[in-house]
Amino acid sequence: MGGAAIDLCGDPLPLGTFALCRRADAVLLGAVGGPRWDRPGAVRPEQGLLTLRRRLGVFANLRPIRLHGALVDSSPLRPERIAGVDMVFVRELTGGLYFGRKRRVQRRDGTERASEVCAYTTTEIERVVHVAAALARTRRGRLTSVDKANVLETSRLWREVTTRVVRAEFPDVRLDHRLVDACAMQLITTPADFDVIVTENLFGDILSDEAAVLAGSIGVLPSASLRIVAGAVTTGLYEPIHGAAPDIAGKDAANPVGAILSAALLLHHSLGLADEARAIEDAVTEALDQGLRTADIARPGERVVGTREMGERIVDLVVSRAPSRSRKSA
Repeated sequence: MGGAAIDLCGDPLPLGTFALCRRADAVLLGAVGGPRWDRPGAVRPEQGLLTLRRRLGVFANLRPIRLHGALVDSSPLRPERIAGVDMVFVRELTGGLYFGRKRRVQRRDGTERASEVCAYTTTEIERVVHVAAALARTRRGRLTSVDKANVLETSRLWREVTTRVVRAEFPDVRLDHRLVDACAMQLITTPADFDVIVTENLFGDILSDEAAVLAGSIGVLPSASLRIVAGAVTTGLYEPIHGAAPDIAGKDAANPVGAILSAALLLHHSLGLADEARAIEDAVTEALDQGLRTADIARPGERVVGTREMGERIVDLVVSRAPSRSRKSA
C-alpha cells in the first residue's frame, strides 16, 4: 500500500491489498506519504489511505489526547496549563473537503483556478454525533461540537443536527458549540476544559494535530477509525496520527509509541481484548516512567533511545506481565 504499491503497480491501494483488509478483523496501518511521490498531478500515497477509509466505511476517527505524567516536561506549555488534560477527538472521517469533487482549470489569462466541494448530509452528521455523545456519556458527560457556523452552510447544518440529536437522545450529556478558531485558541489556553470533541473531517485533522503538543509529541498519539453499526464496531482501521516523517526514515529515530498504542486500541475495539490492551498501555507508561525517551520527547541532557530500543523495551514489559503460558506465545 502507499508509495511501495505505486512503485510496484501504479496504484496506492491495489485490489488485492484491499481484499486482505476487507477479510481481516482489523487493520493496523503505518503512516504514508513522502517527497518521492509529491509531484503535481501524480498519484500520491495518501490517495490510498483515503480510498481505504471510504471503502471500509470507517466514519468515526477517535483520537485520544492524554498527558502521560512522565512527559509533562516534554510539552512546550507550562505544567499548570496542561494539568488534567484528557480528551478525545471524534473526527468525521469519510466526508467533507477530503472527499468532495475537486477541480483545477487553466484560465484564459494563463492563471489557474482550483476548487473543492465540502458536503455533508444529515445522516453523516447524525451517525458520528451518536458515537461522540455515547462516548461522552461514559466519560465526564461533556461534548463540544466544533464548526464554523458563522460562515459555512455545512457548519450550520452540522450545528442544527448535533443539537437535535443530543437533546433528543442524550439529554444527560452537556453540549456546547465552539467555532473552530476559538477552539484552536482554547485548546492551548484552557485544554483541561475539554472532554469529547466532535467535528468534521478537516477541522478534526488540524485541531487534533494542534492538541498533540499537549501530550508532548505527536509521536505518542494513536487513533482508531471505526465503522459502528447499532452501537457495535464492525470494522476498525488503526494508525498513529503522525505522518511518515521521511526526513528520519531509516535512522532509528522515530517514536514507536503512537503505533504501539494504536495496536492497543485495535485489541480493545475490534478484538474485545481489554486486558491485553491495558497491558500494552501500562507497559508504555512504565517505559516512559523509567525514563526511556526518543528524540522527539527528550529534554536537554536526557538519554535518547532509538525506535528499536524503545519498542523492544515495551515488548519486554508486556511479556513480563503475562502469565507464563502466555509468555511462550508472545
